[in-house]
Amino acid sequence: MLPQAADYETLIASFRWNIPDRLNIGVAVCDAWATTDPQRPALVQWTRDGLVIHTYDDLRRASNRLAQAFLRQGVRAGERVALLLPQSPETLIAHIAIYKIGAVALPLAALFGVDALEYRLTDSQCSAIVTDAAGVAKLRAIGAQSLPDLRLIWSVDGSDGPVRGLPADMARETDVFTPVDTGADDPALMIYTSGTTGQAKGALHGHRVLLGHVPGVQFPHEFLPQPGDRIWTPADWAWAGGLLNVLLPSLYLGVAVVCRKFERFDPEAALALIDEAQIRNAFIPPTALRMLRAIPEPRKKYRLDLRTMASGGESLGAEVYEWGRAAFGLTINEFYGQTECNLVLASCASIGVSCAGAIGKAVPGHEVAVIRDDGSICEPGEMGQVAIKRPNPVMFLEYWKRPEATADKFVGDWMTTGDLARQDDDGYVFFVGRDDDVITSSGYRIGPGEIEDCLLRHPAVSIGAAVGKPDALRTEIVKAFIVLKAGYEPSTALADDIREFVRARLSAHEYPREIAFVGELPLTTSGKVIRRLLRDQA
Repeated sequence: MLPQAADYETLIASFRWNIPDRLNIGVAVCDAWATTDPQRPALVQWTRDGLVIHTYDDLRRASNRLAQAFLRQGVRAGERVALLLPQSPETLIAHIAIYKIGAVALPLAALFGVDALEYRLTDSQCSAIVTDAAGVAKLRAIGAQSLPDLRLIWSVDGSDGPVRGLPADMARETDVFTPVDTGADDPALMIYTSGTTGQAKGALHGHRVLLGHVPGVQFPHEFLPQPGDRIWTPADWAWAGGLLNVLLPSLYLGVAVVCRKFERFDPEAALALIDEAQIRNAFIPPTALRMLRAIPEPRKKYRLDLRTMASGGESLGAEVYEWGRAAFGLTINEFYGQTECNLVLASCASIGVSCAGAIGKAVPGHEVAVIRDDGSICEPGEMGQVAIKRPNPVMFLEYWKRPEATADKFVGDWMTTGDLARQDDDGYVFFVGRDDDVITSSGYRIGPGEIEDCLLRHPAVSIGAAVGKPDALRTEIVKAFIVLKAGYEPSTALADDIREFVRARLSAHEYPREIAFVGELPLTTSGKVIRRLLRDQA
């Protein structure tokens, strides 16, 4: 827990980790509160008929029933249990039950196609899955012969042939259960990397990952919890950003989490939800924030009583940072992390840690640096790779079945990220881009973030992405893929205008020499642009 502090230096000096030897995520996020304050609101579910409150006691009873149902069907400690569900009470209940029996939760995004699901289910040797009718249809399309380890399928929508009905199985059990006594380093959760640069890898985490995330959640949300706090994110709970940046740490802190299933992010529906559910704290990824820019003066149309807004997953940029202050009357606190080691850099405007264009500074409890290839620390202003020093409670245990990839992730005691950045004299880290996203043109190394931020300032641009295209003369040239705002049509004249707009504001080597107008950009389930696919197109 972060102590309330007046300044960053005091906070850094006073912080100490307190990770117990024995720890179970299911107990920490549910049963602990259900014992001391059983009727405390834990989950606020949006439905068409209104908001439904689920208390900590509701979650304890339901997860106890499900834990027993798992055990009755032979699920054992250490086995991987997949969750292929959208934001819902059933998703959270299943997470808690999996942790309580000592199994390993494997969250999978509901938007995954059959190829992505088949790879993750086979690679993880997953033995059971909790899903819905849509997920069952995908599993049938894959075929049982392609999933030899998967022996149990539960559907929240009821039984169908070999598919077990989750509600019926839970109804047969009692609501009293003694959770398995797990250690802080025992495996609890496996999240596959986003796959922006290659085949996804399973990052295996211990139960300590929950407590490791708490300072990183409290810092950008300005010492969460405060009276009246209620938090929400549109991010899928299958992504570390939804599960570990919001859901589990917030429940641990006693802060109610709002949930609503979104097929696609809808700016108007998001603002209406913030209004209706009286949301005080929000984590909204940069891509979604850029989409919100299409709603003029949102505070005039909706009652927005936000205390904090945080963003992460990719670079926010100075343009969205400045827009956020005008649109919401608060400073968007940016944060940074990876699936392997999350929430290690952040901003906290209330104590003066905020700088347009910067990710932020090291979150208390984390030693973060920008390093060279040999592990030495870069000078201020020198570009290098973001790295986090071990041991660290938020750091992954290993890549599943990939000991060489795990070893390659480290240079000495520094866990490398593959993200290039610069750090200034005040400790602020400025993100440049993924190592393989950086564009080399005429001897210059160009980060796509600055170009994309500049593109957003053009009145016709809704969102854009910049990649390097091979060029015989310059090594690479900058190519931009642009989604236009409503009311604008692609044309040669508009492309020329955007090119000159960027050239005048940045430099002659950074402007996009080629522009492609597209209907949408390829995104991961976490909202990151998949530049690898754009490079293939270029």
